[in-house]
Amino acid sequence: MIHDVLQLQHHDGVTVVTLNRPRALNALNRALRIALTETFQGLRVDASVGAVILTGAGRAFCAGLDLKELGTVDGPVLDQTAGSMRDAIESFDRPIIGAINGFAVTGGFELALMCDLLVASPEARFADTHARVGLVPGWGLSQRLARWIGIGRAKELSFTGNYLSAAQAEAWGLVNRVVPGTELLPTCLALAADMLSCDAAVLHEVKRLIDAGYGTTLEDGLRMEDAAARASATRLSADEITRRRRAVQARGRTQSG
Repeated sequence: MIHDVLQLQHHDGVTVVTLNRPRALNALNRALRIALTETFQGLRVDASVGAVILTGAGRAFCAGLDLKELGTVDGPVLDQTAGSMRDAIESFDRPIIGAINGFAVTGGFELALMCDLLVASPEARFADTHARVGLVPGWGLSQRLARWIGIGRAKELSFTGNYLSAAQAEAWGLVNRVVPGTELLPTCLALAADMLSCDAAVLHEVKRLIDAGYGTTLEDGLRMEDAAARASATRLSADEITRRRRAVQARGRTQSG
């Protein structure tokens, strides 16, 4: 389904998903939430898609929920589209790179944290204004942010609603790197291409293990990894291991100059 609030571009196995409500700072109105849900559900069953880059049009990544729209709603301010969007993105089993081009605020901040890693332009700004708006986080911010940057830093952001610059976000480990705006998408595409050069099945399994292990104890995580490693080892022949070892060595020589 084509949505005017969302744009898709395809680049050799990588799909760029662009939130396209620039005049509203890509705020998540009901139409955009539905579009994101349907898009990620469709991408999950598309075997040609190896990775996704999520970004925003204009000067914002996403300003969060559309408060103007919510102000006209009778009854609960959030309907089932909110949970459906979160579930569709969280259940996507391939890498999601967040290309944070501008403001990522409250629900938009939560959307960024649903990605596997973040690359930002210098114009990126992060803020959690849930406590100022009067809404409790519902898409994982209260749990993910502390795990990502530490509990003290997460509390500072959530308790104050203050903005975090791109440079400080990089220093705190929230974003992997900050690159000029003109290099944001090319950098993310290059990272995605590197990911696609790996064994797809193993890449998906490693993502699953990291995510599942992050939510449990080290002991249980190691147990999950051991079981997955044993299952994976049975699928490779000695000749295949030799071929892949040589390919890894050749790539290492190229990258090291």
